[in-house]
Amino acid sequence: MTADKDPAMTSPPPTAVDPRLLEILVCPVTRGPLEYDRTRNELISRSARLAYPIRDGAPVMLPDEARPLEEGEA
Repeated sequence: MTADKDPAMTSPPPTAVDPRLLEILVCPVTRGPLEYDRTRNELISRSARLAYPIRDGAPVMLPDEARPLEEGEA
């Protein structure tokens, strides 16, 4: 392994979310719909103003792990 290819310094590309999964997942706070943000690899709940991360291809649907949406993101 070369120094410029250190795996700790690179992040894996975002994994696409299965559209069927989006049909059944809801926000655990509001029970409202979620939108997939491919750029940030997150599931967005506009009603709760939270962004749930997707780690290793699995949505982390815990409110404590969610990122609050900024004012311009809503």
